[in-house]
Amino acid sequence: MFDWIVALLQQAGYFGIAFLMFAENVFPPIPSELIMPLAGFLVHRGDLGFVPTMLAGMAGSIAGAWIWYFAAMKFKRRRVRRLISNHGRWFTMTLEDLDRAEDWFERHGRMAVLVGRLLPGVRTLISVPAGLTGMPQGTFLLLTAVGTTVWVGILTLAGMLLGSQYDLVQQWLNPVSNILFGALALIYVYRLVTHKGVVEDEGQGASSK
Repeated sequence: MFDWIVALLQQAGYFGIAFLMFAENVFPPIPSELIMPLAGFLVHRGDLGFVPTMLAGMAGSIAGAWIWYFAAMKFKRRRVRRLISNHGRWFTMTLEDLDRAEDWFERHGRMAVLVGRLLPGVRTLISVPAGLTGMPQGTFLLLTAVGTTVWVGILTLAGMLLGSQYDLVQQWLNPVSNILFGALALIYVYRLVTHKGVVEDEGQGASSK
């Protein structure tokens, strides 16, 4: 898996980084925890530039976050919950995931968008309560950009630092990444098979709109 992702990023370049980071926010086939460190490894090796790699990762991630923000703002709470309830399995999302993101947003306000971009399990869905509450688009994009810059920067720099130990890293990262991707695939299939959509009625959710 390590070699496959490295080869993919080499061939697709910055567009590939942006696309995978976009997909990771909408339909997560490969987590950013693998994408950006391996992009950082290619930066260390001289195949990619640091600034374009950062910009590509940020652009893809911000675009993916905006998709959920826009959907929430457009469809409102009840329709978003129905969408996730009936079709969230394709995006590896559940109503419990959404409730967790909404709770985080209620407790931390606008800063939840910034900090939430750094937290696995919250990072993608934090865009939804931002859209539902009508957060101004400029504010959302600014906070998302700041949080995304920190997240992408940490992962890219980690890959660059590990690049100097490539021979050692490859020996354990290849099997580890294979196991991780295999586990994610199994979890995804399990959630597809066991998912049962439940359409909420008008009385469900005190804050339904």
